Amino acid sequence: MLQMNSTRFQFKSIGVGLVCALALGTALVKAETYPAKPIRLVCPFPAGGAVDIASRAIAQELGKGMGTVVTVDNRPGAGGNIGSQEVVRAPADGYTLLMTSSAIQAINPFLYNKMSFDPSRDLQPISVLVSLNNVLVVNPALKISSVADIVSQAKASPGAMNFASSGSGTSIHMSGEMFKSMAGVNLIHVPYKGSAPALTDLMGGQVMMMFDNIPSSMAHIKSGKLKALATTGAKRDPSLPDLPTVAESGVPGYEASVWFGLMSPLGLSKEIVSKLSMEIGKASKSAEYVHRMTEMGFIVMGTSPEQMAQMNKDEVARWGPIVKASGAKAD
Repeated sequence: MLQMNSTRFQFKSIGVGLVCALALGTALVKAETYPAKPIRLVCPFPAGGAVDIASRAIAQELGKGMGTVVTVDNRPGAGGNIGSQEVVRAPADGYTLLMTSSAIQAINPFLYNKMSFDPSRDLQPISVLVSLNNVLVVNPALKISSVADIVSQAKASPGAMNFASSGSGTSIHMSGEMFKSMAGVNLIHVPYKGSAPALTDLMGGQVMMMFDNIPSSMAHIKSGKLKALATTGAKRDPSLPDLPTVAESGVPGYEASVWFGLMSPLGLSKEIVSKLSMEIGKASKSAEYVHRMTEMGFIVMGTSPEQMAQMNKDEVARWGPIVKASGAKAD
């Protein structure tokens, strides 16, 4: 009886081993043939903004490196939550990817009372592609030449000044909220559905200022359609080296930056994650890609999945207290 049970155990062990081996073999085959069809990269913000610019740049590089078409699908709304949720629900096969941001990952969970997904738990890190600072820009028609001018005017007329953002909960919005808190001023937040429409109204004089991502404002700054006052990083930005930081301009300790990166639905095989990460690594070393991105104000990164996971944790720890202290809510 004991011998029969032992034999059954051996057959069961062999069966389990075969199943595992077949599953591993299938995963390896899928990784070897990946990609066998076009890849959809979901950009959860409208066309024309910094996230869209970064999405299209990496889509082009991945398409060249992997021999396929990578299409950018803009799915804006709810501070990036709508597009992100669509990716969370997609099959984890490598054919639907998300261009996420540190704001989606670390600000939205504190800003929205109800979210149908947890961006840290339900999305799988692949690589942080780029980081960037924001730039404080104003309409040139305003009699404002410095951060000090904004502070003095805002204190003289509380609630009379406003600032635009690309949407509630974005890094652009929270850069403004941080400024309000640290400078001790009352500015009215005017949210838009993306940077492009916000910039249109800013240049048209419908709103007064904006803490925009540098890449989406750079062309307007160079053309003189917008006046840049300061950048939001800990030190001066290499793309706008003559501009002081907000901290240098009279708000000590102020620092706000953002990063964008690729994520997939949870459960994507390690082999495909590795393949994507390798291609991103190649792109991040491409002289043409690096030149194009840095010229627009991006800082090229290209991290490992593990580094992205740690950066995500760090951002949650940094932004959580700031959002809570601001009292900002998007629901």
